[in-house]
Amino acid sequence: MAGLIPNDFIEQLLDRTDILEVIGNRIELKKKGKDHWACCPFHGEKSPSFSVNPSKQFYYCFGCGESGTALKFLQEYDKMNFVEAIEELARGAGVEVPREEVSAKAKQKQQQRRSLHDLLGSCSEYFAHQLYQHADSKPVQRYVLDRGLTEEVVRTFQIGFAPEGWNNLSQHFRNEQTDRELLTTGMLTQNDKGRVYDRFRNRLMFPIRDIRGRVIAFGGRVMSADEQPKYLNSPETPVFHKGQELYGLYEARKAVKNFDNIIIVEGYMDVVALAQHGVKNAVATLGTATSPTHIQRLFKLTTEIIFCFDGDAAGKRAAIRALTNTLPELKDGLQARFLFLPDGEDPDSLVRKEGFEGFMFRAKQAQSLPDFLFQHLQTQADISRLDGKARLVSIARGWIEKVPEGIFRQLLLGELSSLVGLPTEQIIANFEPVAPKIEPASESQESSNPDHWPIPVDAAYDMGSAPAPRSGGRTGALVVKIGYIHRALAWLIRFPQLALDIDIERIRRLPPQNDRLLLISVIELLQKAPKDNLYYAFDYLCQHGLRETLSPIATSDYLWLEAANEDHKDEQAFGRQELEKIINGLTQRAPDDEYETLKKRALALDPSLTDAEKQRYRELLKQRKQ
Repeated sequence: MAGLIPNDFIEQLLDRTDILEVIGNRIELKKKGKDHWACCPFHGEKSPSFSVNPSKQFYYCFGCGESGTALKFLQEYDKMNFVEAIEELARGAGVEVPREEVSAKAKQKQQQRRSLHDLLGSCSEYFAHQLYQHADSKPVQRYVLDRGLTEEVVRTFQIGFAPEGWNNLSQHFRNEQTDRELLTTGMLTQNDKGRVYDRFRNRLMFPIRDIRGRVIAFGGRVMSADEQPKYLNSPETPVFHKGQELYGLYEARKAVKNFDNIIIVEGYMDVVALAQHGVKNAVATLGTATSPTHIQRLFKLTTEIIFCFDGDAAGKRAAIRALTNTLPELKDGLQARFLFLPDGEDPDSLVRKEGFEGFMFRAKQAQSLPDFLFQHLQTQADISRLDGKARLVSIARGWIEKVPEGIFRQLLLGELSSLVGLPTEQIIANFEPVAPKIEPASESQESSNPDHWPIPVDAAYDMGSAPAPRSGGRTGALVVKIGYIHRALAWLIRFPQLALDIDIERIRRLPPQNDRLLLISVIELLQKAPKDNLYYAFDYLCQHGLRETLSPIATSDYLWLEAANEDHKDEQAFGRQELEKIINGLTQRAPDDEYETLKKRALALDPSLTDAEKQRYRELLKQRKQ
């Protein structure tokens, strides 16, 4: 039974892989100096800024910051998951992928999942056969023809028919163990009296497939107008979680290599009808609102999502829910639009009426997310009045603060500024909580931001001008500050083996600020990681959830310079000295940092401030006045 892929094998596989061959087989590269260049495949550009370094076996785009190994490239360009990318590289290298042994319990769970997948696949084959072979399937076949579906699209989506009857599946499989598994998958259901029967009866069947093409569930549409509900979905099972899956995503990925955008609709027939008319980039939620997980999955495949809703009140409410879940995912460069259909139309009926070009024209004209957001906000505030403008600022705060820090968030603030006639700075000031004044600040008082304080003279050096990295959002994000922590992390990413020389307990004894907690996390991970390869180490950190926080540092010009300083031939030794200098500086600044942290909490009347912390604050304050 398959287990985990050993880390040693992954590193050896990357060592045996020629990144030029992997990328060159997919995009055209031109040699320039020691690197190979191309227009970036991950963002639109006219001048090449995508470089591949064969000696480092690494790619980097100076335009959008995308970077990584051959493994990462396959994941991003070919839209493979981690295991699929490993298997693809292994095929190219002519080696088998080894697996570590797993526990008996894990093996049993894996075997169960495989058995359920196989069974659901067999159910799909059974339903597909019934569509054309069952004696009662003629009305269903007429329905399919009336909807304009060809045999090709029926095969593509494996559409089938569940005949009328209470025990068709049990009679088909004729196995007690299989009946138990059919109950587990939701294909059979049980009433209060213990009677077991088919869940889907007299329904057009739509298999729901995961990203690997395995059938994990079904949706069924009634064939009689008298029956309810119109659509019936499989329940939650060990292999199906409807809040995570999207109908048609597997088929869309097979049909479209690189998505300009992905359209989210509400029904199975909408997806199938759109595909029938050439719109092959549509997916549907499974009877639920669009979830954050849905949005995160789609933004890994495209930079733009188009939400397609009915134009009625229910459609608008669904759009508001989608807006709420999309805002936290809108990092710079990602977009969303909202397409509201004419009254009485759904995507199925509209594309049959207007065809591919008509539907795609509507999609291109779809309302942008910022326009929809401010249109919605203005239904709750009359900005022709001063108090209405004040209300708009108040209600906009909760929406804009959902957006991650970055250019897009600043542009939203700028739009709000234009609507209410206030400078952006004043709006931002209104967003920030105001701490009560305890005592007036003296002219000689130091900056309250410890990141603006000077490092002690014996630890000071040129900080450079690296840009401030973005955090993933406001709440609880680890934000890497410009300066000494930034530089320490850069050295550790470049020379991960330096982490082994650091006494981490020295840093743990320092005041627990976010940037220091991040530094501790990185050091701990690198001390556990058995490899010192630069790119492997960075991928290892990313696998532990640090990609977004560390990428701005890893892709900075500083990190990839051939030498950090022309006067230092041994760059690694120089990095070791720099790290020691940084840690010394942190240690010397610790009392000041502790004072500032306690001061901020005291000024904010933090209810979690303990008596011991209050006493410590008074002691530090007294020391500073001496």
